[in-house]
Amino acid sequence: QVQLVESGGGLVQAGGSLRLSCAASGRTFSTYAMGWFRQAPGKERDFVAAISSSGIRRIYSDSVKGRFTISRDNAKNTVYLQMNTLKPEETAVYYCAAAASASRESRSYDYWGQGTQVTVSS
Repeated sequence: QVQLVESGGGLVQAGGSLRLSCAASGRTFSTYAMGWFRQAPGKERDFVAAISSSGIRRIYSDSVKGRFTISRDNAKNTVYLQMNTLKPEETAVYYCAAAASASRESRSYDYWGQGTQVTVSS
């Protein structure tokens, strides 16, 4: 069992930056791949980024590649999402999730956090 708690969301102007954190409970964090997803009102939950358990493999959606960076610190049981050059259309609730292997598919993830709101103003 893994419990995930996101933080770091907030209000930022277009072009600004935010860093999201996701803290995990349990001693098995380092065995899980981690992913970030986002969901805007009235829309489906979309894949943003994922990282393998070791941190070596990273996957990004095309829309965030080059602007967002996913990383993890297994000693701190935490995964991060650095978001730069944010756009208003990226306003959404951002979720972190844990899976057996890094994937773009939300159905691959077994554990989810409660989400953190990111609002990008124009």
